[in-house]
Amino acid sequence: MNPSKTRLLAMMALGLLLAGTPLAQAEEREQTSERWVVLGGDIAETLAALEADINVIARDDTVVHPPAMAALPSVGYLRQLSAESVLSVKPDQVLAAGSAGPREILAQLEAVGVNVATINAPPSLDAIADKVRAVGQLTDRQNAAEALANDLNDKLNRLASMPALPPTRAMFIMQHSGLTPRAAGSDTAAHSALEAVGLDNAFAEMQGYHSVGAEALARQSPDVVIVSERGLAAMGGEAALWQLPGLALTPAGRKQQLIVVNVQALLGFGPRTPDQLLALRQGVEALLGASANAQKSTAKISP
Repeated sequence: MNPSKTRLLAMMALGLLLAGTPLAQAEEREQTSERWVVLGGDIAETLAALEADINVIARDDTVVHPPAMAALPSVGYLRQLSAESVLSVKPDQVLAAGSAGPREILAQLEAVGVNVATINAPPSLDAIADKVRAVGQLTDRQNAAEALANDLNDKLNRLASMPALPPTRAMFIMQHSGLTPRAAGSDTAAHSALEAVGLDNAFAEMQGYHSVGAEALARQSPDVVIVSERGLAAMGGEAALWQLPGLALTPAGRKQQLIVVNVQALLGFGPRTPDQLLALRQGVEALLGASANAQKSTAKISP
């Protein structure tokens, strides 16, 4: 055979072999990469968990994890987007949480040729796995998504099968204004988290998030206070928390029983949520054990 022809065939064969390697696939993606905007912290975390975030070039303000994605340019707040802001980063694809909007803005993006895919999922623990599968389908990572969804469900099932806690009333503070904490009632993500770990929401009689005064605090008598890192910092730290009017009259205030959480990780209903719930459950168990020994207890749940 002609030596030149032999070398040509060898090069063709080598090219075919290399086509399936990660390097070749990465080069192919780079050559054909689209520009993606992700809207919604849970969707961003899911993309990252599936290693499907290679084309993301911008995000909305609710995307705070992972750090590399949080460092990308922001196109505004999830529920108050503008077409101009999104279009300024020249996206080919928008992957949005169901709460992204306004809807007419997403429709405007589609009208000018941007592909908009919306993941509609209720803010519930049961929907996390379905959300992962939906993102996997859109990014052609079905196998990885199925494995991740099964792992997350296993963790939630493990949490659900844990023995019941002693009756414990918890107050979940999202933020605070002046001397009045804003607590979570029923029909909130925080309420779902409390239920999942076996705690009773001391303010379940109210719906949504509301400010509660000293009289309501004393009446509802929470045994444990759970607060977001940002909320605790806003009120001036733990010492300031225990000085809130009425809190000293509660079992939580008298024993100073506090758990500090990363609210985005815990309540985002993304891939980090099951681990955060398990960590919260462990924190509660440790707190109750310390309480039996009459010790002041503070637990911080890391992301």
